[in-house]
Amino acid sequence: MSVEHVDSADDQPFYISAEKIYPQRVHGYFRRIKWALLVMTLGVYYLLPFVRWDRGPNAPDQAVLIDLPGRRAYFFFIEIWPQEVYYLTGLLVIAAMTLFLMNAIAGRIWCGYLCPQTVWTDLFLAVERFFEGDRHDRIELDKGPWTANKILRKTGKHLAWLVVAWWTGGAWVLYFGNAPTLVGQLAHGTASFAVYAWIGILTFTTYALAGHMREQVCLYMCPWPRIQAALTDEQALNVTYRQDRGEPRMSLKHSTKARAAGLPAGDCIDCHQCFAVCPTGVDIREGSQLGCIQCGLCIDACDTVMHKVGRPDGLIGYDNDINSARRVQGLVPVYHLVRPRTILYAAVIAIVGSVILYSLATRSFTGLDVIHDRNPILVQLSQGGVRNGYTIRILNKRPLERKFSLSVDGLPSGALLDAQGASTPAGGLPIVSVEPDKSLEARVTVTVPPPLHLPETTDITFRVVDIATGEKAVTRDFFKAPKPE
Repeated sequence: MSVEHVDSADDQPFYISAEKIYPQRVHGYFRRIKWALLVMTLGVYYLLPFVRWDRGPNAPDQAVLIDLPGRRAYFFFIEIWPQEVYYLTGLLVIAAMTLFLMNAIAGRIWCGYLCPQTVWTDLFLAVERFFEGDRHDRIELDKGPWTANKILRKTGKHLAWLVVAWWTGGAWVLYFGNAPTLVGQLAHGTASFAVYAWIGILTFTTYALAGHMREQVCLYMCPWPRIQAALTDEQALNVTYRQDRGEPRMSLKHSTKARAAGLPAGDCIDCHQCFAVCPTGVDIREGSQLGCIQCGLCIDACDTVMHKVGRPDGLIGYDNDINSARRVQGLVPVYHLVRPRTILYAAVIAIVGSVILYSLATRSFTGLDVIHDRNPILVQLSQGGVRNGYTIRILNKRPLERKFSLSVDGLPSGALLDAQGASTPAGGLPIVSVEPDKSLEARVTVTVPPPLHLPETTDITFRVVDIATGEKAVTRDFFKAPKPE
């Protein structure tokens, strides 16, 4: 007596090797959008370090530069100092809210059009097609023996990939130094070890991620698909197969016969073109899946087939979950792009952006910090006066040397301010010079002569004023006196 074997979970392999995906070339509206965005984004990335911006003397002329030795970041007319890192925080908040807003409107549209992994994978696929041909040709080439033609094609492809990956890493380091100078050093082999190391790291990661791992990055490495699933709702537009139109699916020959006989026949002719062009190997007809990056290439492929067979396009298109159900019921589709979720995200973007812009427009190019001496906290002078010591730091954020006058408020008339290394015109305030884009640290003493009628702690205000422009900076501290008897 034979016993029928039934597969169980224990019979399934723990690990299944990923099958290589061969995306087919496709033409259409969404493919043109992807090409335009690819050219724009990669053009900006590769060429932006060479754009110049005149900031005057003593300042770098690279439009976008992260100057680590100088502890500065430059973006055209904006200069960011280390203590202004809150601008980076604001930009990160805006980036997160923009990603959430894009998700609320059209699902993983970021993944399909703007994600660096998608953009570079598209570029690497274009190189692969140039050397090895389209989907069918690449499949046959991989199945075939290692001939001279195959070796030549594979070698050319990988060398081109390495060139693209190398220039990707090279372009990245150009944002951290003067681009023309670094290019010259790289050409002559005189760049620093750190430059070559980072180019090597980024060359390897780009070559591995865009050339070999591709959709595996989206499926297993990237956290956004999991996060996005928790943030989306039934109103978000996603690439959707219209079950009401497509089913029952059958070949073109059988669907033609079925319609002629008055039998139901869907518009889907089971040509598998939507699957063939998908860069992650998703069959969109099976519903929403983790691998779908919402790139819209299956829409282009399906519309092309529909035009050839004389059926209306739109069998696959951007739609929301609500309309999928409404169409099955014969109801008119509804769209609500403006809803509480999208309004909230847009409002946060607007508020944080406005705060950043206001802060940039009104920020001072002068900074002042004061630290009171702790030991001793005060000195009683022989003639009855009291002296306190401080360390001040004056920040000059302009690319020009500036002279500042130094004063203190909140003490009785007659209080004397003395700054180390300062010049003091007759009857005037101490004046210090600060070099361009530098800070100056100096010792300062404040002396109150007798008779002394002060509480134990007096709030005081230090003030520096640019003699040329009148720009000023203030900070508060305290003056210590002996306890009143």
